[in-house]
Amino acid sequence: MIRKLICNFLVMIVFLLIPVISFGGTLKEIDGETLEKMMADGKTILIVDVREPDEFAANHLKGAINLPYKIAKSKVLTEFSPKDRIVFVCHGGPMGHELGTILSRNNYQEVYNLIGGMKKWRGPVVK
Repeated sequence: MIRKLICNFLVMIVFLLIPVISFGGTLKEIDGETLEKMMADGKTILIVDVREPDEFAANHLKGAINLPYKIAKSKVLTEFSPKDRIVFVCHGGPMGHELGTILSRNNYQEVYNLIGGMKKWRGPVVK
């Protein structure tokens, strides 16, 4: 009897958690071509370059803001709204991926990471 109650309780917990899990955001990995299309589609986009200020000053995507990784890691949840469309850009991709994952796990819906970062970016830059 107790075994059956415990099984029923566990099944109920799983069914209660399914909606919570499904409402979480998903980090999307995008390439440069996709990012260029997003930049041109007329919708508001926040491009967050997480490289160091000297790297950002040397070249960055038009309209990007600089929020260095070390600072961003502790502030990312307070700096942006879950309603924002956010693209992370770093030197090679992993730091943007990590920050995007933090937001996605906190129900931010439109979070992207530029695959390969600035190393693979072939579009226009601001110098």
